[in-house]
Amino acid sequence: MTLIATVYVRFGSLPQVAGILYGIKPAVIAIILQALWNLSRTAIKTKLLAGIGVIAVALSAVGLAPLIVLAIAGIVACAAIWSKGRGAAALLPIPRFRRLSALLLGTPAVTATVPVSLVGLFLSFLKIGAIVFGSGYVLLAFLRAEFIEHLHWLTEKQLIDAVAVGQFTPGPVFTTATFIGYLVAGIPGAVLSTIAIFLPGFLLVASSGSLIPKLRQSATASAILDGVVVGSLALMAVVAWQLGRASVIDWITLGILVISTALLLRFRINSAWLIAGAGLIGWFVR
Repeated sequence: MTLIATVYVRFGSLPQVAGILYGIKPAVIAIILQALWNLSRTAIKTKLLAGIGVIAVALSAVGLAPLIVLAIAGIVACAAIWSKGRGAAALLPIPRFRRLSALLLGTPAVTATVPVSLVGLFLSFLKIGAIVFGSGYVLLAFLRAEFIEHLHWLTEKQLIDAVAVGQFTPGPVFTTATFIGYLVAGIPGAVLSTIAIFLPGFLLVASSGSLIPKLRQSATASAILDGVVVGSLALMAVVAWQLGRASVIDWITLGILVISTALLLRFRINSAWLIAGAGLIGWFVR
């Protein structure tokens, strides 16, 4: 990922490279939409959860910090369960305790312009690694809030390019942190960003084993996590719309998005082949 980031910084403006990314970016939005569709079919099982999802979308769309959106979604779901009686059954199985810890550890972003520093970069990704909840694509909402709206270290184009690169390389979506770290602060930034975003997961998983059985017996904790799951899907939906506006810029990219979405949902084509095909189309038309 660091090598690709180096090439991107040096040659990203060349017509051939720009053309490949031009085709890949709408395909990435299609992959996010597929993930959103598949996860929502499992997570949204009641009218209550659907309503919480709509509220979370609205709150995120007006600019509320992602962590606050998740907190509100969890609180509303918990309040609804308690209103029906303390012994009410949980709506969904409880996710890992890491997710509850993520909810408790985070702090909302504050809009400000901050000078680039290695310490600040490390702390930003450490915070994101600790509070990201749900599918890996929820990461995009936190990245946008932190590095575009809060710190102003990235542009919309750079973020969607980072996500595009993360899709055609092996590994989890979190490797996007390596790419962003290099863009912001070179090789030291890439190394520190990678360590910072993965470190909280290792620590939280290692420390949560004995607490998971207790959480599974709590209807309150289950209800909170049900709401936060739906809130995370709302964040995915909003960030897909926001990044989609920067990716779908003409009829060709719109066509790539529509066809890619259809191939993913109807034929379940491997996303790696989809990215390769979209990049090839972009290379030819640009």
